[in-house]
Amino acid sequence: MAELEQQVQDLQQTLAEKEQKAPFFWLAVGFVGQFVFGLRFVVQWIATERRKKSVIPLAFWYLSLAGTIVLLAYSIWRLDPVFIAGFSLNMIIYLRNLYFIHIHPRKQAAAELGDRKPSSDGGDASEI
Repeated sequence: MAELEQQVQDLQQTLAEKEQKAPFFWLAVGFVGQFVFGLRFVVQWIATERRKKSVIPLAFWYLSLAGTIVLLAYSIWRLDPVFIAGFSLNMIIYLRNLYFIHIHPRKQAAAELGDRKPSSDGGDASEI
């Protein structure tokens, strides 16, 4: 138990030293990531106001992914396991949503076309 406490104290000390010596570059990365991540809500709000109903535009997902990637890099630099885990999971979810938006419909359409191969009389085989 004492060994674990020592490891936690060492990690806390390392993080405190990093914060004191945080290069401007990494602070800028963190703020840019937070800005991009927050911008997605502005985009969603504008799209909702224009359509007068709640919508999630495609830009929302790209801003979510971009912000998550930048914030994940910042979290890794900070050695913050909580945020690393959270942003890693977010990235998987946003990539999956973009898959369903872009790739899945094409695969589904191709599968539907494959189900309707023309019969020998020129008609649609799915009508048989």
